[in-house]
Amino acid sequence: MDPLPPQNHFTYIVSRPIYSNPTFEEDNQRQAREERTLRERLGLTCGCSGKRALKVVKGVFPVIDWLSRYPIREWLPSDVISGVSTGLVCSLQGLAYALLVSVSPVYGLYSAFFPILTYFLLGTSRHISVGPFPVTCLMVGSVVLTLAPDDHFLISVNGTGDSIGSCSVSALSLSLPVQVVMGFLQVGFLVRYLSDPLVGGFTTAAAFHVLISQLRIVLSVPTDNHNGCFSVVYTLIDVFTNISQTNLADLVAGLLTIVIVVAVKELNAKFQHRIPVPIPIELIVTVVAAGISYATELESHYGASIVQSIPRGFAPAQPPNTDVLWNILGSSFSTAVVGYAVAVSVAKVYAAKHDYPIDGNQELIAFGFSNMFCGCFSSFVASTALSRTAVQESTGGKSQVAGMVSAMVVMIVILALGHLLEPLQKSVLAAIVIANLKGMFMQVTEVPTLWRQNRADCFIWLATCLASMVLGLDMGLLSGLVFEMGTVLCLAFDLQVGFDSVRVFKKRNKALKKIHKLIKKGKLKATKVSLGVDNKGFEGERNGERETRKVDDGNWPVSEVEVHVDWALELPVRVSVPKVPIHSLVLDFSAVSFVDVVAVKSLHLVIKEFLRIGVHVYIAACDDEIIRKMEALAFFDVEITQGLLFLSVHDAILFIKLETANGGRHDAIVEKLSLMQDCEEPPPFTEEEDLIETYDNQHRVSLSYHFVVLVSITTSGFHIHDVVHLS
Repeated sequence: MDPLPPQNHFTYIVSRPIYSNPTFEEDNQRQAREERTLRERLGLTCGCSGKRALKVVKGVFPVIDWLSRYPIREWLPSDVISGVSTGLVCSLQGLAYALLVSVSPVYGLYSAFFPILTYFLLGTSRHISVGPFPVTCLMVGSVVLTLAPDDHFLISVNGTGDSIGSCSVSALSLSLPVQVVMGFLQVGFLVRYLSDPLVGGFTTAAAFHVLISQLRIVLSVPTDNHNGCFSVVYTLIDVFTNISQTNLADLVAGLLTIVIVVAVKELNAKFQHRIPVPIPIELIVTVVAAGISYATELESHYGASIVQSIPRGFAPAQPPNTDVLWNILGSSFSTAVVGYAVAVSVAKVYAAKHDYPIDGNQELIAFGFSNMFCGCFSSFVASTALSRTAVQESTGGKSQVAGMVSAMVVMIVILALGHLLEPLQKSVLAAIVIANLKGMFMQVTEVPTLWRQNRADCFIWLATCLASMVLGLDMGLLSGLVFEMGTVLCLAFDLQVGFDSVRVFKKRNKALKKIHKLIKKGKLKATKVSLGVDNKGFEGERNGERETRKVDDGNWPVSEVEVHVDWALELPVRVSVPKVPIHSLVLDFSAVSFVDVVAVKSLHLVIKEFLRIGVHVYIAACDDEIIRKMEALAFFDVEITQGLLFLSVHDAILFIKLETANGGRHDAIVEKLSLMQDCEEPPPFTEEEDLIETYDNQHRVSLSYHFVVLVSITTSGFHIHDVVHLS
């Protein structure tokens, strides 16, 4: 819509009182909240009825809800077309990603088939394509390589040594009930602490690990298996040490595949609005490469490394190797978190695009049961891949019916067509994996933007990426989480207002003690103009009336003298007291959804720290439920009352400006120091007052500073929005 011309612009004025929370509740006669008894609450929660039972069943099996309303005529043709396209991509990515796990390619096909079956029943996303994901595959592969050497895995599924590889992968999948437990405990919100910078840094490092792991396959050079710290460096050393043994046929095929796949994907992205279906370049390249390898006999003539054997049919179900189960619980937890975080992030993107809800806790349960089911059939960890999900959605997929059709396509490949891909070079599969890493590597371009916007987020990105590269993916993710939480804690306990309130309080106490000693010794004299120095901040007072007093050496002519210290002026002692350039803080609580005991105690302490140095704190836009929680946790007391709560930031700012203009505000910037004549009592400020938990009663006069800092509180800490000047 075009903007209105100037003559059609109207102004309007909203006139209402400045409301604090208590004033608003009093004017609008707030009703007391009705509290139910424990018996009533249990009755509402645990009561059983047919409607409630159906709701519970639909919550556990979301397929019942959406499948009963499935519009067959409108959606089924699109889902079938999408499922066939996605199934072909699933088959190829399953074969390729099996190389990351260091198992036979047929396990990749299993991993592209079985997870879809359970997710169809339990999942809440209509569009994600469930199956292997490069990062989780590499994390599983690192575990596999620690349990047995490579030679024990890359053999036929019908071989005798195959049990080590399949059972190891199955054990890792079956150790993922941690996802189910997290889902039942309703802790899906924890994934929010995996911030975008942390996930970006981690996935970029994972892409680098994937690149190095596939580089040796493209070159077809022998390398030792390395895992843990500096594994990337050791692998590169092995590659360059044996680079003279590079197979030219594999190298040429790999490089051509990378160039062609990347180029066609760029065309797909550029002309996505003009072409109805993206060009299935991976499928085309795979079929052509397999045909060329079969026709020219690359293995026998040029020594190329090929897939060799893709047996028909499914491997029989088998229990996991419980001997290794306890050795991989730590790795299974990190793998579960990463797989879930990626899947939910992708699911939320398409859920927002097509306007339907996603249940994070139900997704945990869905992926947990999917991985447990897959583990019984020699499959590895399931998540999703953005490229595969994009194919399913862009080709017209409307629901997980498309996922079931894609599973049928994978099943056809396993039962009948798999042997046609046996002549395919492994370097082509590795090249397809590398070509799909472009998006993950492009995340590096986010670093300059993060540096300009928020350097803390930039440091999280860099720290997570470097730690994951050097320490390995498991320890790198843990290190990134620790670094992120440390950053949040630093922000949470530091408002970044230009000074440290505790340090200001301690420095002021130190200065007052020295001034007290100087006056007691007679080295500092109180007159109307100054205390021995040209400083108007120090004046002698008695009974509210100023009068000039001459002081003999070391003896006061009166029983009591009150000395007022203005911290904005120069002090007569050599103590560097930080300046306090503000008098008020407004905390925007509009983004706060919950508080706990620690949060309330910490906030109470922070406000007390600022009050004792003369900075008033106000809380704006605080939810009623948060206020009730504060009351229950004894947040309010004599000093911190509900009068500091305001309906909005605007109300708080107007209140501060009004108080400033009327001179009704008091300031604790000026300290009062009382000295008794002929008294040997200790100084009025003792060591106990240096403690954070103690607060002094300060004399208050009119304001001498006119700035208000507007602060917003979010889950990632405190953020300063603006500094408002009160004219």
